Amino acid sequence: MSVAGLGRTARESVSGLPREFWWLWTSTLVNRLGAFVATFMALYLTLDRGYSASYAGLVAALHGLGGVVSSLGAGVMTDRLGRRPTMLIAQTSTAVSVAVLGFMVHPVAIAAVAFLVGMASNASRPAVQAMMADIVRPEDRVRAFSLNYWAINLGFAVSSAGAGFVAEYSYLAGFLGEAAMTLACAVVVFAKVPESRPEETAAPGRAARGDVDEVRLSTVLRDGRFMGVVGLSFVIALIFQQGYVGLPVAMGADGFSSSDFGTAVAVNGVLIVVLQIPVTRFIEHRDPRRLLVVSSLLAGYGFGLTAFAGSVAVYALTICVWTVAEIVNSPIQSSLVVRLSPARGRGRYQGMYTMSWSAAALIAPLMSGVVIDRFGAEWLWGACAVLGTGAALGYWLLMRNLPGETAAKAETGRVAETGGGARSERRQPVPEQSPPKQSTPGQPPAKASVEASAKVG
Repeated sequence: MSVAGLGRTARESVSGLPREFWWLWTSTLVNRLGAFVATFMALYLTLDRGYSASYAGLVAALHGLGGVVSSLGAGVMTDRLGRRPTMLIAQTSTAVSVAVLGFMVHPVAIAAVAFLVGMASNASRPAVQAMMADIVRPEDRVRAFSLNYWAINLGFAVSSAGAGFVAEYSYLAGFLGEAAMTLACAVVVFAKVPESRPEETAAPGRAARGDVDEVRLSTVLRDGRFMGVVGLSFVIALIFQQGYVGLPVAMGADGFSSSDFGTAVAVNGVLIVVLQIPVTRFIEHRDPRRLLVVSSLLAGYGFGLTAFAGSVAVYALTICVWTVAEIVNSPIQSSLVVRLSPARGRGRYQGMYTMSWSAAALIAPLMSGVVIDRFGAEWLWGACAVLGTGAALGYWLLMRNLPGETAAKAETGRVAETGGGARSERRQPVPEQSPPKQSTPGQPPAKASVEASAKVG
């Protein structure tokens, strides 16, 4: 492709998105530029502190448990308190807890503060995802989620290699650096990102009583198709988490240093930075079921190939395979979650979806630590291949007869009439966005929302 063609592609990829989205995107980038704890916690505990792989897995699991505990609560806060306040509370709490973690010495104290870090850092995710769905038009959501994921990995590509070398001299500097960047992220949100929560509106037939339909957690749990997506998301997250819990431990056991791991895993971020936008343009209007099936297989067998790695170069090659799976899976799955979520319940739905990743962050370290200690890393990578195959089959079955694009086009027309964005949605709420009627047991769930769009750790 020519330079002019690349420039045109870049302009088309970023055009048409609201200004609020770009400030949210900036806050994401700033936050990821300081990423350290999630990537280097296992190496910090095993190489610097001298703990076993099983203890490192336990601490990482407690970090994940904190995320599980906070996910649903943060989702409720997002719907009730608002997207912006939830983000500010979460990011400020994360900055404080990460800084404290860097000074902890006793193993019990390390584990306890890691749990608090997991709670705080995970609490902003439902709010960020819900706000993005609020302010971006349905037909642009795949692109918006892709660009946000691109920002995450642009920050990761810069921070992972640099943090690897920082860890060679001072892990404490890494903890304090992440705390400072997270606090800067909160400043961006406070100064530039407005609230986007849609106002509640009485549904037809209920206006006389003056009340509104409310999406509760029980509503989410009864949504069979959505909960199926959550379950498959957990399986995929369980695989991808091994890149940050199983892979560093396995490389450390093979005699590689923290800088070796940082160099290898930086390939993941670099590839996403280079390929995310062009790949998104290629997949944006293609069958989401096939894309999720293919990405699941690439994830499973990409990690499966790690069993044959014996050098940094080969490790990097296997990372390339599962990175392609990430590039495809993340925007498609995120858009699917929004597609199945009613507008006034986006926080709760996103909280449940986020919990699937948090639960994976809880289980994956225990899984990797125990399997590596007892059986060897080869068994872990084989299990990843099996899980990827199972997830691919699950997506193929679950997404049969998925509601088509008619509803999406209808919502797109309404957004266009009001000018799009969060402010228009607040001025003219759409009655059809009320929570779905629930199906009786044994029947397919009713459609979660009239809004739809084509769309990961």
